[in-house]
Amino acid sequence: MSNTQELSGWGRWPRRACHVATPGDPGALDQALAEGSAIARGLGRAYGDSALNPECTVSTARLDRLISFDEAAGELVAEAGVSLAQIIETFLPRGFFPAVTPGTKFVTLGGAIAADVHGKNHHVAGAFGDHVAWFDLTGPDGKTRRCSPQENPDLFHATIGGMGLTGVITRAAVRLLPVETGWIRQRTVVAPDLDAAMSTFEDNLDATYSVAWIDCLAGGTAQGRSLVYLGEHALAGDPDLPRGDPLQPPSRRKKKIPFDAPSWALNRFSVKAFNHLYFRAGKRAPESQLIDWDTYFYPLDAVLEWNRIYGARGFAQYQCALPLETSREGLSAQLDAIAGAGLGSFLAVLKRFGEGADQRPLSFPAEGYTLALDFPLSPAALTLMDRLDEITLAHGGRLYLAKDSRMTQCTFEESYGTDASGFAKLRAALPEGTRFQSLQSRRLGL
Repeated sequence: MSNTQELSGWGRWPRRACHVATPGDPGALDQALAEGSAIARGLGRAYGDSALNPECTVSTARLDRLISFDEAAGELVAEAGVSLAQIIETFLPRGFFPAVTPGTKFVTLGGAIAADVHGKNHHVAGAFGDHVAWFDLTGPDGKTRRCSPQENPDLFHATIGGMGLTGVITRAAVRLLPVETGWIRQRTVVAPDLDAAMSTFEDNLDATYSVAWIDCLAGGTAQGRSLVYLGEHALAGDPDLPRGDPLQPPSRRKKKIPFDAPSWALNRFSVKAFNHLYFRAGKRAPESQLIDWDTYFYPLDAVLEWNRIYGARGFAQYQCALPLETSREGLSAQLDAIAGAGLGSFLAVLKRFGEGADQRPLSFPAEGYTLALDFPLSPAALTLMDRLDEITLAHGGRLYLAKDSRMTQCTFEESYGTDASGFAKLRAALPEGTRFQSLQSRRLGL
């Protein structure tokens, strides 16, 4: 089944008319891949153009079957189009949760592997790829190969974080995390400045989850003031658990943005006011409280189509990773640049990364800190992000391919270095190795 659709990433920019093929089973991929270049696409939550190919974009929407589950090992086998939302709905009542999850549950299994997504627990659990046992990959020659650390290991590691450029993942085996409840015991630490925020992360490296909302417009002695949220899976014996099944907290009522917000709605003054109120509210919140899993991990999922708040022109997310030894200086320089430009982001998130996966060339995380920011599209925002690129490169950092929509080839090659060239060589060695392409891969010269 195929047609032509106008597609974009979650940032709604760029937009392109793409020929979309939607195979109903892995065997039907041959027809979709018969001619020209192609790229796989899950639920479209990559922010930019990494899942766009005008010639052929292969949707995994119909590859959405749960195949088997080994409860003793916590290992799930499922097709690539299964979403984390489906996995949670099915397995949380049985006492299992994704071992690693990004900030939305509306991502597919294949997409999570291709982007090697990370969550609030990277410092202790690594990225999504660390919990993948194997996957089946249909390559550019139409053949399907089983890939694991023991079988086709180079292809296994290159595909995790490889943004779909080695083939289409059709099914995978992933390990889930056993949990006793669907609740998170959250502790909030108010950090008056960047040093205090980073010290909180360093002092709590044993916390299962840690993440900070950071005020990117605060200046002077308040630069980098943050609310750091530490979390643990609540145990069944927690006295504060509400009545009812502890594995099935009440579901949240979903809201929807009914229209594109006007372009003037998000500006320096509105973001600064929001940041002031949010920080003040955080200071008044209980230091420790129980939060249901949906609210803790996926606060934005409660607002359907929240990307419309940035207006019809769309937005760009900027996410960088900075090495541990340069993180303090680099983060301060970036916050200076953002405040100086007056283009604050109210969705500003800071996390601590643990050690990265050296064998996965395009995997994003590396030990240090990662800062994620959203900017409504404008010439000024693009100029600011160019400046942030310079700061990131000067401090030995890199950008996240799953969030990127405007990085240059030079920036990519300088930041990923030998990882980029090594990935390109591996892909070139595959039969018809460059068949899989996206608008992003062409922009970056991959």
